[in-house]
Amino acid sequence: MKRIQIFLLALIIFTLQAGISYAQSLWDDNSNWFADERPGRVGDLVTVIVDERTDAKDEATMDVQKTTNNQVSDGTGILKFIRGLTFSSTNSSAGDGSIERKHHATTTVACLVTEVLPNGNLVIEGTRDIRTSEEILQFQLIGVIRPQDVSSENQISSKLIANAEIAVKGRGVMSRTQKPGIITQILQTVF
Repeated sequence: MKRIQIFLLALIIFTLQAGISYAQSLWDDNSNWFADERPGRVGDLVTVIVDERTDAKDEATMDVQKTTNNQVSDGTGILKFIRGLTFSSTNSSAGDGSIERKHHATTTVACLVTEVLPNGNLVIEGTRDIRTSEEILQFQLIGVIRPQDVSSENQISSKLIANAEIAVKGRGVMSRTQKPGIITQILQTVF
């Protein structure tokens, strides 16, 4: 009889312990099953699809003419030795100039949310380095986005970024050869 009582007591204790289990759920209770997860906190990631084209053309035409006539009369009195002189000069200049630049940048950059503004907009920042044949191209992107502009794939077009600063910098052999030498830089600064 005593054995049965011990067995029943152990069974009751085991049943109570099983009821107080601390198992973790397989599902995140804070997740929303019906809405897409949008970035909204510092540290969230957003993929920016960069597709930027710029076509700039500057043209200038200059046509300047200047005519100067100066005349000095004969001297009188003590200055009688001065003869009358007449100076006349005409200067004209004409010139044309044209500069045309075209740039095209296509890439994807994973950006980090660095700040959440009071109105809910997000400040993002990201860099991407691409190394090819002793040359490093670095894409830098900074700007402000609206969370509702981010697609369900967590992507946003660079055209939807406010105050966008997109920079492409090169380092390496090609960049050094395209940069003018030190003497040329000094002459360009002086003149």
